[in-house]
Amino acid sequence: MTFQPRMQNKIEGFSVVGGLNRRHWNGIVADVWDVECAPRAGGYYVGRDPRLFILLDKRGPGASRTRVAPGGEETVGDWASRPISFIPADFELWADLPDHRFLRHLDLHFDVETISRRLAEDLDPERLGTPQLFFADTRLLSLAQLIAAECTNPQPLHDLYGDGLSLALIIDVMKLAKAPGRKRSKLAAWQLRRATDFIEENCLRSIRLEEVAGLMGLSQSHFSHAFKASTGVAPHQWQVNARLRHAKQLILKGEQSLTEIAAETGFADQAHFTRVFRKNFGTTPAHWQKANLA
Repeated sequence: MTFQPRMQNKIEGFSVVGGLNRRHWNGIVADVWDVECAPRAGGYYVGRDPRLFILLDKRGPGASRTRVAPGGEETVGDWASRPISFIPADFELWADLPDHRFLRHLDLHFDVETISRRLAEDLDPERLGTPQLFFADTRLLSLAQLIAAECTNPQPLHDLYGDGLSLALIIDVMKLAKAPGRKRSKLAAWQLRRATDFIEENCLRSIRLEEVAGLMGLSQSHFSHAFKASTGVAPHQWQVNARLRHAKQLILKGEQSLTEIAAETGFADQAHFTRVFRKNFGTTPAHWQKANLA
């Protein structure tokens, strides 16, 4: 399932120019907005997922006025000199933007569970819950400009390009250092059996990493590393393999179309099913079906 950012806002005085430019990557959504502002534009925003706000262009002499509560103390500043903010999930931010004529900004929303799984480590809850409002960093701003250019590119490059830039931005803001090399401990035999049995039994639905880790009372990071040390693959790949085995069984029965099999085995559509099947077996489901049902 594609990650969708969950935002609520109540704003006035803004007029979007040219529509929204949006790109989806793995657990990341990047939006680029070009907005014309009335003399007293403003409002509030709150999102269910953490996000990065990066101002790319501003026209007009006015200073921004922000508050973290409807009647809270105002912070007055020039976003152009401090264009970057990290805004935690469920953090309500009020903004008044008098005398702003135009804003261009990048919003980078990300799903904590997906990013933690991709990095094979838990994101620091303290950092995730701590706002970093209005700071400057030339390296981060350069990354943001490249991401924004990819969002508006009429002929986008390979998904790994924008995805890699966005993931680099998140890693930098979250200050994720490279972990020192160490030998990973494996799961005990009973833990591995319980984990693989659970994944096999539930492989056709979306399984959250914390579900499986919780069966053994382990953190998601510990479980993920120990599972890979025990099996040679990540938990998610084990689930994919289980889905593919089930799909092969259905293909051999010959009672359903490949589209129906893709849906039943948890793939987004037949195209997704075909890509994953070919990546793992070196051939498409259709060719495999023809070779094995001949």
